[in-house]
This record gives sequence, structure tokens and C-alpha cells, in this order.
Amino acid sequence: MVDEARRTKALEAIEALLEELRMIPGLTERKRGIFYRGAAAFLHFQEDPRDVRRFAPRCGLRVNTRSEIAGLLRAARAEARRPSSA
Repeated sequence: MVDEARRTKALEAIEALLEELRMIPGLTERKRGIFYRGAAAFLHFQEDPRDVRRFAPRCGLRVNTRSEIAGLLRAARAEARRPSSA
């Protein structure tokens, strides 16, 4: 079970990234650090907030460096612009 206080503190460390993701049209943050595209889960941050899980395609990503963060934001923006398959 995830310790909520630990998760909250960890997510605070990446608040700037979360704010960038919140501004992407088409993405909705249903719970802090868990983003959806329409009705489908899109990405969420693991207990280690720098470990991200993407649901389309289902894979793990790291966001430790500026380059990794920029790559995640580029991919999220591109995916959010694509027509929904629903």
C-alpha cells in the first residue's frame, strides 16, 4: 500500500511538471498525478514520481532529466492532439 504522505511529498517535488501536463488540452487529471485522455487512463506517476507509466502504449518512462521531461511533454502533447479511437 502506498503511503499517502510519502506520495504527496513526492508529487510536490515534480509540481512544475504536473502543471505543464494540466495545461495540455485533452488531458484530465482525475487524481493528483493520474491523467486521463477522455475515458482512458493515459499516464500516472508511480510511488517514485520520476517513474511514469504510460497506458498508450503501455510502458514505463523516467523523467529524471530535462531531456526526459521534455520528451514526456512532447509525447503527451502529440498524443492529446491525435483523434480519439473511441
